Amino acid sequence: MSNPSTPLNLESLVVSLGRPPVAPGTAINTPVEFSSIYHHGGEIAYSRDSNQTWEALEETIGALEAGKARVFASGMAAISSVIDTLAPRSKIVVPEDSYNGTRHLLSELSNMGRINWVAVDITDTHAVLEHCKDADMLWLESPTNPLLNVCDLRALCSGARELGITSVVDNTFATPMIQRPLELGADLVVHSATKYLSGHSDVLGGVVISRDPSWIERVTLRRSLGGAVLGPMEAFLILRGIRTLALRMEKSQENALILAQRLESESKVSTVRYPGLTSHPGHELASKQMNGFGAIVSFEVLGGKDQKAKDGAERLLAGLKFCTDATSLGGVETLLERRKRWSWEDKTPRGLIRMSVGIEHVEDIWADIHGALQGL
Repeated sequence: MSNPSTPLNLESLVVSLGRPPVAPGTAINTPVEFSSIYHHGGEIAYSRDSNQTWEALEETIGALEAGKARVFASGMAAISSVIDTLAPRSKIVVPEDSYNGTRHLLSELSNMGRINWVAVDITDTHAVLEHCKDADMLWLESPTNPLLNVCDLRALCSGARELGITSVVDNTFATPMIQRPLELGADLVVHSATKYLSGHSDVLGGVVISRDPSWIERVTLRRSLGGAVLGPMEAFLILRGIRTLALRMEKSQENALILAQRLESESKVSTVRYPGLTSHPGHELASKQMNGFGAIVSFEVLGGKDQKAKDGAERLLAGLKFCTDATSLGGVETLLERRKRWSWEDKTPRGLIRMSVGIEHVEDIWADIHGALQGL
């Protein structure tokens, strides 16, 4: 596609970026480049370093996040590449409520004497920055996974910079359509591209984005030496998924707000967590730093942290007939799961269900969930 004379909105960028040069009779889509080796003398020598399908995807995600991107074989590969750049015994501050894969990785590295880490309540900006005074990296999520806490990204990233430490934001839940952490002061952004970016529950991928060339150089080296490279077909599928990201997020968010509001009125639901609700403690802050509230809703059935709450959640999931009881998130289908079934969800209430709201008709989603609730 030709380059427009005026800047495009994100809704247009997801469609127009990552295309081949325009010429009569040429394809409008970047092809899948199946080759592990290249003729000598060009910019690419070996596909562990780059290929044109990667480059199209990196161009697209980098522009959406207002930085430069590097893609990886999975979200965990992207996360690992950033953490792997730290010197031995470095200290990382992370949210106590955050993706369990990140905290599990840090625990394993800590057990090996490789990393020190501390988990904090990231809604308490002052306390977080106190912990950062002797740290090397601040790792953030907002909203968090799965309790959907919202932190002050601008204040925390600014504070980290003043302390001379690196700030990283996992932006998987929000996506660049809703939140752009680099513009709020973050040094790096990571994504599990498996989720909303690809959007169809059919591919694994990860991304690291930064405006700092030295960080891009470091994570690129980690990708090459660690071998955590994305396959060309996976890159093609993620790029194809991004084409509909704006539409998918718009519909999923619309559904999420309706479902969250209805769940709040249910007698068999004790707590609903969604930043779009005025009852959410982070609602005002989310309204300022996000362009929307995302499509993840967490709720608890029958209250408390006891066996009754667990059993109620399990019965609700077993009663679903249309929605899907499965892990992961960000696909076109509505997914629900009881998060405490995973061993690293130590801060998660036993009856909490995380719902990744899809793009189906909201009345069909609600009928299924409401019917399952009536069976409790």
